[in-house]
Amino acid sequence: MRQNRLCNALLRFLTAVCAVLVTVSGAIAVPILVRPFYYWQIGALNIVEDTGYSETIIRGAFDEVMDYLVFGAPFGTGELAYSMDGQAHFADCRGLFVFDFWVLGIGAAVLMALYMIRLLRKKKRGACVPVKHLPVFWSAVAMCSVFAVLAVWGALDFDSLFVAFHAAFFPGKSNWIFDPRYDEIINILPQQFFLNCAVLIAVCIFLTVTVFFIADAIWRKKKNC
Repeated sequence: MRQNRLCNALLRFLTAVCAVLVTVSGAIAVPILVRPFYYWQIGALNIVEDTGYSETIIRGAFDEVMDYLVFGAPFGTGELAYSMDGQAHFADCRGLFVFDFWVLGIGAAVLMALYMIRLLRKKKRGACVPVKHLPVFWSAVAMCSVFAVLAVWGALDFDSLFVAFHAAFFPGKSNWIFDPRYDEIINILPQQFFLNCAVLIAVCIFLTVTVFFIADAIWRKKKNC
């Protein structure tokens, strides 16, 4: 009985962790993969007026960079100039993008495997150890706690959060600070765009967390285990 309890606890813990990883990596993937999100902001953020580039040039530069980041196509920024430092930074970004996709794919596969294991164990034993909440409930609580802090930080001082993010994910490097004279791509990627990406990611996480809480409430009402 004790071994069964420990096994169930481990399965619940792994499920909760994987749910967090899939939710966060999936939310991050949304602004990366949904290019119309950027296209819409060309007009909303007045990028054409502010830069003097045509929308065709802006889209071409953005698409070429994203093709490199997502698909590994040859690096380029369309008709816009770039420096070697700028290219090196995008190479670092590509590594993070690929890592995010791997986390999303592996996390989803592990979640499915854990769910199948749970079904097999329940079918074999005919019962399971009762618990108060689903694993995803604790995933939702953890994400709410962490992202509430990040949301407040971003709302109060997005600049410092932006700098802290780059310091954490690009330690010891400063090539993410672009000189618009040599890396013209930064002209079409205003900070407001990155803030909007952060908001979209937060919304995706919030919606998923809401689903987790609703699923837990329904499960508790049915008193399953």
